[in-house]
Amino acid sequence: MQDAPLYDEADGPEGGRAYWLTCADGVQVRMGWWPAEAAKGTILFFPGRTEYIEKYGRAAREYVAAGWNMAAMDWRGQGLADRALKDPATGHVDEFADYQLDVDTMVEAVTELEGGPLPRVLIGHSMGGCIGLRAAQRLDLKAAAFSAPMWGIRFHPAVRPAAWVLSALSRPLGMGGRYAPGTQPETYALAAEFAGNMLTRDEEMWLYMRAQLTAHPELALGGPSLHWLNRALVEMRALLRAPAPDLPCLTYLGGNERIVDPAAVRTRMATWPGAELVEPEGAEHEILMETPDVRDAFFARTIAFFNTHAEVPASVNPEPLP
Repeated sequence: MQDAPLYDEADGPEGGRAYWLTCADGVQVRMGWWPAEAAKGTILFFPGRTEYIEKYGRAAREYVAAGWNMAAMDWRGQGLADRALKDPATGHVDEFADYQLDVDTMVEAVTELEGGPLPRVLIGHSMGGCIGLRAAQRLDLKAAAFSAPMWGIRFHPAVRPAAWVLSALSRPLGMGGRYAPGTQPETYALAAEFAGNMLTRDEEMWLYMRAQLTAHPELALGGPSLHWLNRALVEMRALLRAPAPDLPCLTYLGGNERIVDPAAVRTRMATWPGAELVEPEGAEHEILMETPDVRDAFFARTIAFFNTHAEVPASVNPEPLP
C-alpha cells in the first residue's frame, strides 16, 4: 500500500488515512481507512456510483466513535481511482464483476491494517449495495446493512424495454462509451439545485457534498455509459434471481426514493429470511445525508445491529457527532 490523498473536506475523525491499492488486473483504486481505538470490528463501506471516500467522512466519525473501524472505497472509474475512458466524466466499467476485484483488494488491505482477526460487517449504498450484495455471497461477514441499494434502477415503465435494447446494442455498434440517455458530463450534485433535488432534504448536507466537489473537481463524475447501464441491468437481474445470502440484513429505503427501484428492493427483502426493511417517510435517496432524524436513526440502528450480530459487548452508544 502507498499513501494517497485524503482531503480535509471529508471532515472525518482523527487518524484517517487513504491508500493507493492495485487490483489483480492492474487498475489502481483508492481506499479510505478510519481506525477506532480498541476496535470491535471493521465496517466495509461500499459507496455508490459517482461517489468518493471523502463523502463519508462524517459517517466515519459516527462509526469510529462507536468503536468500529471503517474502510471505504473509490471504485474503479470514479473518485481518484483509474478511469477507463478518454472522457473521465463518463461512469464506465467493462464488467460488473470487475468491481469484485476492487473488493478483494480492499479486503486484503483491511486485513493488513487490522493487525489481527476482527469481525467484519458491510454497508452498501446505492451502487455499493449492488456490489455489496454480490460480495456478501462470498465474504466472511457477520451482517450487512444497505442504504437505497441499487437492486433495480427506477425507469418509467415505457422506457425500460428501450433501456435494455439500446444498452445491449451500444457496444456492438461502437457506442458503449456514450452517455446513457438523459445523463450529462456534469455531476448531479453540482448540476442540480437544492430545491427539488433527488438526494436529500437536508441543505447542510447538500452543501457539504457540493463543497467537496467544488474544492476537488477531480472527484466528480457525470452520467454512466451505455455499456455500464447494460452491465448494471444484467447484474441486478442476476442478483434478484439468486438466493439471498445467509446473513443478517437491515435495509433502509427512502419513502420518496426516485433513483433506485423501490419495487426491486422490496422484492429482494421479501425473499431474505429474517431481513428488515425500514422506509423513513419522505426521505430521499441519500439516507446518510438526509435530515438529522433520518441519518441519526440509521447510524444508531446499524451500530446496534452490528454490535448484536458481531457479538460485541453491549454499550451505551455515544451521542451523534455534530
